[in-house]
Formats: sequence, structure tokens, C-alpha cells
Amino acid sequence: MGFESLWMFDWLGTVLPVFFVVVLGIVVLSAGREIMEWSRNKRQPVLTVGSRITARRTHLQQRRQEEQGTRTYTFYYVTFEVESGDRMEFKVSGEEYGQCAEGDEGRLTFQGTRYIGFQRLNRYSLEQVKM
Repeated sequence: MGFESLWMFDWLGTVLPVFFVVVLGIVVLSAGREIMEWSRNKRQPVLTVGSRITARRTHLQQRRQEEQGTRTYTFYYVTFEVESGDRMEFKVSGEEYGQCAEGDEGRLTFQGTRYIGFQRLNRYSLEQVKM
């Protein structure tokens, strides 16, 4: 009883605090990264440029919760090609995703990596502009 029980308390006394510090460090780093990205976006100008939707995609993520079982989250992404030829992908709401179709043209408004909105040009307006 003597040596084994002392070893167990010594292990818990050293490994458990190290594990706790590592987990806490990961949480702090993740939060810090999000705050830095928010700050970086806040310093960027709000831009509105002509663009075309080139792709749409979804990402499903499942999380296990003790009382409710498994919960599924859906994240929506839309890729825009701007006038310069660059492509940018933004995370959008489900409602925005449902209104977007590949090939739609319009005005994309964004700030850094933050999506603000997309105003579609209807086909009738595009035909008059091209004439």
C-alpha cells in the first residue's frame, strides 16, 4: 500500500496540472486568434466590388452531447470571383446560401475576411448593361 499509493498521488500531482495547463493554453490561443482576426477585419475598409458566384459548399459537423445525443451543425460557404479574377470564399448564413446560385452576378460587400452581403443583379439588368 505504501509505494503504489504514493506513486499514484505523485502522478496525479504532476500530470494533472500539466494537462490542465495545456488545455487552458489551447483555449486561450484559440480565443486570441479569433480576437486578432476580428481586430484585423475591423481595421480593413468595407469594399463593394463586382463579382460572380463560382461555387457553393456545405460542411457538416457532428457533436456528441450527453443529454441530447448527437447534434449536427451545418456551415455554408460561397466562393466569389471578383473583377480582378481573384476568388474569395466566405462563410454565409443558411438563408444567404439558399438564395445564391452558381453563375449569379452582382455586388459583393466585405470587410477583410468578413462577409457583409451580396446584391444580385437580375438578368434583365445585365442584358441592358451589355447592350
